[in-house]
Amino acid sequence: MSTYILGISAYYHDSAAAILRDDEIIAAAHEERFTRKKHDAGFPENAVRYVLREAGVEYGELTAVCFYDKPFIKFERLLETYHAFAPKGLTSFLSAVPVWIKEKLFMKKMLRDKLKQFGSKRIPILFPEHHLSHAASAFYPSPFEEAAILTIDGVGEWATTTIGHGKGKNIKIISEMHFPHSIGLLYSAFTYYTGFRVNSGEYKLMGLAPYGNPDSSQTREYKEKILNELLDIREDGSILLNMKYFRYATGLRMTDDRKWTKLFGISPRPAESEITQEYMNMALAIQQVTEEIVLKLAETAKKLTRSEYLVMAGGVALNSVANGKLLKKGLFRDIWIQPAAGDAGGAVGAAYLGWYLWLDNTRQVNSHPDAMKGSLLGPQFNEYDIRDVIKKYNANYDQFDHFNELARVVARDISGGKVVGWFQGRMEYGPRALGNRSILGDARNPEMQKKMNLKIKYREGFRPFAPTVLEEDIQEYFDMEKPSPYMLMVIPVKKDRQNELPEGYSDMKLYDRLYHVRSDIPAVTHIDFSARIQSVHKDTNPRFWELINEFKNETGYGIIINTSFNVRGEPIVCTPEEAFKCFMRTEMDILVMGNFYLRKEEQTALKNDVNWKEEFKLD
Repeated sequence: MSTYILGISAYYHDSAAAILRDDEIIAAAHEERFTRKKHDAGFPENAVRYVLREAGVEYGELTAVCFYDKPFIKFERLLETYHAFAPKGLTSFLSAVPVWIKEKLFMKKMLRDKLKQFGSKRIPILFPEHHLSHAASAFYPSPFEEAAILTIDGVGEWATTTIGHGKGKNIKIISEMHFPHSIGLLYSAFTYYTGFRVNSGEYKLMGLAPYGNPDSSQTREYKEKILNELLDIREDGSILLNMKYFRYATGLRMTDDRKWTKLFGISPRPAESEITQEYMNMALAIQQVTEEIVLKLAETAKKLTRSEYLVMAGGVALNSVANGKLLKKGLFRDIWIQPAAGDAGGAVGAAYLGWYLWLDNTRQVNSHPDAMKGSLLGPQFNEYDIRDVIKKYNANYDQFDHFNELARVVARDISGGKVVGWFQGRMEYGPRALGNRSILGDARNPEMQKKMNLKIKYREGFRPFAPTVLEEDIQEYFDMEKPSPYMLMVIPVKKDRQNELPEGYSDMKLYDRLYHVRSDIPAVTHIDFSARIQSVHKDTNPRFWELINEFKNETGYGIIINTSFNVRGEPIVCTPEEAFKCFMRTEMDILVMGNFYLRKEEQTALKNDVNWKEEFKLD
């Protein structure tokens, strides 16, 4: 008889739920995909309902519910921190502590009350530590029987970074770094200071960094000031932050703006304002410092565990530039990173801990190279669901009887400069669209990055796009020999595909540099000749693989642009209706849902119908 364990992460950001059947992940999803509230932190009731349904079980059939951290220890950290910094932080204390005393301190009761909507049976609720949940989410689904484990984020209970060792079913935490000294919070402080939103804009800071001038005296000066004034990096990769420059421990903002302005000579950049070279150089400086810390931590993990393999999780593990540098360093034979590395992934890790440690089950390393199943763990919709949406909006469409015919048509569309909304199968778990809720374009087209950023995604023009490449062709385009299925590695484009840069390139304005054609795949080649790679295996996602293979047959290139099916500020689409609305609101040319094929130009009657103008925000 099978055992079912529910994992939950909630009440900070990116709430999620996941369910295991024995040691197999059956389903996992972010709450934001259902509520359409980006980074939704509330109890994930929709995600819980979905994973139970996908597993085909009632709540009363669960063996355990596992929550991804320990609220009592987190509250202890809160009180001790306010005490240590007193009398500073009184305003923050008065706003935070009553919420804890009223709600979060009694998390078990709150969870039980929330779970009653699914059933009345009293199921055991387990509370593993936050970073142990991260470690479990990285180690147990990995293809390694034994591995070093590195988790780095903002903060859990006390820990902000841990080094551990996984072997068989056991995980041992060997060393950890404690709050307030945090690599994740350091990076978030610079995210805030350069004008992006904390806990969601860190990837923008990473994308901005290559626009910094590595030869500039200002970049070097910023880096020196970070290293000399803001933090002390120890040989083992641990850090000590100079807390007089930071306000996050007890305040309501990340930095002491007055001290940072005096130190760096620039004020915090207002959100949505012009990004000047100073902020680009600042982004590069903190990215370089972060990479140095991650490499040192990995070296320490290697020394402490003597392992040939490394697994990673925590929000900083989503820093794909640092990951790419770590891979190229060659410290480990292989590296595996949890695709839902942030807090959402804690739901998977917590559930695994219930199976392996609480129930004391033996771990068998999967014969499949990736127990995350391509991270395609969310809801899927059938032909009738799609047809209902098309009928509701009286949309024009074609339906293909054979998918290979559809793939050939769409491949020709992409090669002809069309932008395609691609909606197939199960939704992705984690922050990346990996070929089931994607917007696709031609990586060879030098105009495509500009078009997709400004007319489709409605986001900052400097943002890079990721290439998706057939796994068997990865070495044709990139200096990389291993698969990269989750867009978690930034790797250089091969030299023989790069173009010469003009004289004075580093001194050119941002968009002049951005739109310079740097390679024969310019739409996915960032300004430093790098790319955040996703490779596709034929068995993991056969439909997506077939589409790209048809594009290769059409053009000779087994590579396309893949970005998430959403517009700025919204979660990735989940349902056919959300996909159709996003298609209608943007300048996408084609929408493919299952075997249904819709052309924007054929929706003219719908677009001109005054009753739908408000619905689709067409004006």
